[in-house]
Amino acid sequence: MDNSIEKRLHNLRERLSYITDVFAGKHSDSTVMLEERLTFFAGRAMSGASENAYAELATVEDLFAHVERRLDKTLSPMDKVRIVRHPQRFCLRDILENVYDNFTEVGGQDEHSLDPGMLIARAVITRSRGKKKYMQSIMVIGQEKGHGAEYRNGGSVKPWGNAKALQYMNVAETEGIPIHTYIFTPGSYPVEDYPGAAQQIAKNIYNMAGLSVPIVAVVSEGGSGGAEAIGLADKRLMLSHGYYSVISPEGAAAIEGRLKNGERASPELIEHCAAHLKIQAEDNLRFGYVDKIIQEPPLGARPWHFDFFRSLRQDVIRATDEVVISTRKMPVLRGLALARHRNPETDIDGLYIRWGLSGAAKARLVHRRQQKFLRLSRQAARDRRPFLTKTATTFLDWISKPWVSFKYDFYHKHQRQISTLMEEINNEIDMIKYRLLSPWRKLRCRLPGRQDDKAQELTTLSTWEESGRSRKWNYLSPRYKIDRTLTCPNSESYGCLDLWGPDLFAEFAGVCSHCGYHFPMEPEWYVHNVFDAGSIIEFNSEIEAGNPLDFPDFSDKITAAKEKARAKSGCMTFEARIDNIKMVVAMLMGTFRGGSVGAAEGYKFVEAAARAAKKRYPFLAYVHGTAGIRIQEGTHGVIQMPRCTVAVRRYIEAGGLYMVLYDTNSFAGPVASFLGCSPYQFAVRSSNIGFAGPGVIKETTGMDIPPKYHRSYRALSRGHIQGIWDRRQIRPNIKQALLTIGGRNLYYR
Repeated sequence: MDNSIEKRLHNLRERLSYITDVFAGKHSDSTVMLEERLTFFAGRAMSGASENAYAELATVEDLFAHVERRLDKTLSPMDKVRIVRHPQRFCLRDILENVYDNFTEVGGQDEHSLDPGMLIARAVITRSRGKKKYMQSIMVIGQEKGHGAEYRNGGSVKPWGNAKALQYMNVAETEGIPIHTYIFTPGSYPVEDYPGAAQQIAKNIYNMAGLSVPIVAVVSEGGSGGAEAIGLADKRLMLSHGYYSVISPEGAAAIEGRLKNGERASPELIEHCAAHLKIQAEDNLRFGYVDKIIQEPPLGARPWHFDFFRSLRQDVIRATDEVVISTRKMPVLRGLALARHRNPETDIDGLYIRWGLSGAAKARLVHRRQQKFLRLSRQAARDRRPFLTKTATTFLDWISKPWVSFKYDFYHKHQRQISTLMEEINNEIDMIKYRLLSPWRKLRCRLPGRQDDKAQELTTLSTWEESGRSRKWNYLSPRYKIDRTLTCPNSESYGCLDLWGPDLFAEFAGVCSHCGYHFPMEPEWYVHNVFDAGSIIEFNSEIEAGNPLDFPDFSDKITAAKEKARAKSGCMTFEARIDNIKMVVAMLMGTFRGGSVGAAEGYKFVEAAARAAKKRYPFLAYVHGTAGIRIQEGTHGVIQMPRCTVAVRRYIEAGGLYMVLYDTNSFAGPVASFLGCSPYQFAVRSSNIGFAGPGVIKETTGMDIPPKYHRSYRALSRGHIQGIWDRRQIRPNIKQALLTIGGRNLYYR
């Protein structure tokens, strides 16, 4: 048999195997028919019975192409998940070899300098203008699966891999070159070894929000936090057979089916979840979370689809050009250039545009990127505020802006300068008085009786003040009525005695009197006992959680959660005071579906950050508990990670003081984004902080984690948080932090 025929036969066998794997037993009639035709031709070719083997082989190949086109129209969301995970799908190295003209892998190649799951390369694209050639540099960053190479963890990146990606994003910014990111990950590797999965993803998202170079992201498999670690981009393109989701369909099925102890979800439940999570490219384009869909060949692109790579090259160059053009100041020139680039007939390679940006253009680029993400997902939240209320709020914001600017940018600025001058003058006066009165002080010390007074002062006991000996709580947990004893979870380790309910949940504030273990308390306990009585002013309470994807049976669950928690969403935003120090607080309530974050919670958090910036108040995120992103909202939920992080970054860059306090259990997306990016993070004793819970880690890595793996003291040891507080000391500790971290005016650095 001719070598070329043998190679083509091998390719057809791989295509048949691919079809069988993708459809997982479906369309067996088509696969059986293809297998029979392939076997029949192979037998004739081997025996020499075929008079024109090339013509017969071309007929078989045409049959394969016809069947692939027909089956492509029947693809379900779960079929597309199997496509992006298949070892035959193209990987990032295929892109580097076929899309870019040259590249060099950088950043090291062993596990602890790069992580095999993250590939970073300095690539070059050659373009022309007339007869002149130009070489344009790009920093390419993405997850690498390597056609099923086991050591790459399927593109599941460890924390140090994301750290290396961030390092080379900063290198690209220093060199002034664009960044192209390619997302091929089911999710990040859930370990809390330094720097910690959640901690590092939060750093990546925060820094990407402010990078002053064009960023273009291409999504093939976008799994939640792993995707967001390199996904905050000016342009987000998505492959037609890819998926972008808050969680894998298998993970969603495990949660929906309440599976435990290694139980496997049924294929029907997995298909059901994949369909209702709206994970396909068309869904995400409709929601506005991606900007364009890149069409793939039938049943998805593979390494030998060279036309696809040419199309991908045109799309990523065009997207980069559009980002650069959008920073131009002249609207007319910008519009003409964009219209020319968006014409599909335009030869992008022959249309050179310089990718360097001026200082003003960089500022416009960052501003446009941040505004883009702040606008996302607002339509997915239920804003029940009356029209007149929203109009009045907008009007008050408009008229108060000049007054606030005058008060803080002009009056307070000059007031501080005058105060500083007066302090210096008073210091000089005090020094002069001290020197002038020095002889008189020496004379007084020598007068009779002065030594006795001094000795009495040194030997007299200090006055015992009754105020502050025992502070009564403004709010008592309803559990203080439990007329029985409770056992501390640490009793076996520390020999704690049983605790009587009325003592534990009233006077002891839920803290074991022997070992200090903190029993969980209600959100109301903190609202009424931490802040000044009567100082709570809640806002945006009418924004409520809903069911934007119409996920089956979820509307009833949301209604039940609202009734149980007596709240309309899992986030309560309010203004409050501690000893008359004003602040804005966003509280994630673990009593509302585990404190999961969806479109409503993200909406309220963004508005709270904006309110704190407008009023020049410190901003406190109190995490009573959060289980992560609400999976039933799909990408409406996961987009809150970059969106809220952008809001936090804008607040901090405006001079704001942003603090985070964790309690009970804080996991997943919020910790890996808008909570984990704070420079000042603290935790209540006995709280748990991490990226994924023990069950998820066991399922994804096969590892049994050690006891108390997520305890707050471990987060403290790796630098994620800066301190651990006793619940009874939260109020004085917050005040102390505000006075020291915030300084005199509590807002500006």
